[in-house]
Amino acid sequence: MRSIELSEVDLNLLVAFEALFEEHSVTAAAQRLYLGQPAMSAALGRLRGLFNDELFLRVGREMQPTSKAIAIAPGIFAALHQIRQTLQTSQAFDPASDQRDFAIGSTDYTSFVVVPKLIAYCCQIAPKLNFRMIGFEKDSVGELLEKSAADLALGVFPNPPRQMTCTPLFQEHFVGIARRNHPAMIRKPLSLELFANLSHALVTVRRDTIGEVDRALAMHNLKRRIAITVPHMLVLPSIIASSDLVAAIPSRTASYFSTLDNIEVFKLPIEMQSWTVSMMWSKLADQDDVNYWLRQTIQTVCEQI
Repeated sequence: MRSIELSEVDLNLLVAFEALFEEHSVTAAAQRLYLGQPAMSAALGRLRGLFNDELFLRVGREMQPTSKAIAIAPGIFAALHQIRQTLQTSQAFDPASDQRDFAIGSTDYTSFVVVPKLIAYCCQIAPKLNFRMIGFEKDSVGELLEKSAADLALGVFPNPPRQMTCTPLFQEHFVGIARRNHPAMIRKPLSLELFANLSHALVTVRRDTIGEVDRALAMHNLKRRIAITVPHMLVLPSIIASSDLVAAIPSRTASYFSTLDNIEVFKLPIEMQSWTVSMMWSKLADQDDVNYWLRQTIQTVCEQI
């Protein structure tokens, strides 16, 4: 079988094939492509030579595809679709009109804090954009970004992989939450020993029972009881409001929880380091205009958090 060199093929012929296949008329195909009928007839002649087949034959008033044309049509259409998609992606990004999907790696905390403001912001300036929030294991987030399964990730990344770029978004710190009228909350400030003796709820995605509070308590030779661990923070209000358990959670989440019935916030009786919530992306996307726009937008949103 004779091989065909792409450099010898005018790819506009494939566009002509598509128009002829869909219009069933040389005249209509020519009008669709803003060509004269002689030019379209010449394109059909070249297509016949390229594929060594008549491709389209007149049946009544229409040009009907041959079995060869029907066989090659799906491949040609798929190739043209891919080329158009590639060219569309390379065009200047216009958030006001572009329709795109963004995938963002995020914990339930960063989703809870960042996403509502991101959506509200984009509803005004980029109403056709869609977002998918993707959960991730911290140890595999680099692979997630490297394989382009996510455009960027939000979280705490003290040691980002070398192939990643990381920028800070905001600072966060722990506070405590308990049900209103909790017996331990009557005495304020809460002593460290009493705090350690309470039953605690812990949010962890690592399936362990050790959190930052446990490490801080260990410095004072204290240990707390973890009565329950949960992988999602948003279940905590129901647990805390209906029990004598307490929990240490990020202040921004606690601030919202305090607006709910039967939840109060208290200062932890132990010194805890604040931490940085950051945004991370692959260095391969550094110069990508669309990724840059998304990063700038999230930074803008986080300035209001």
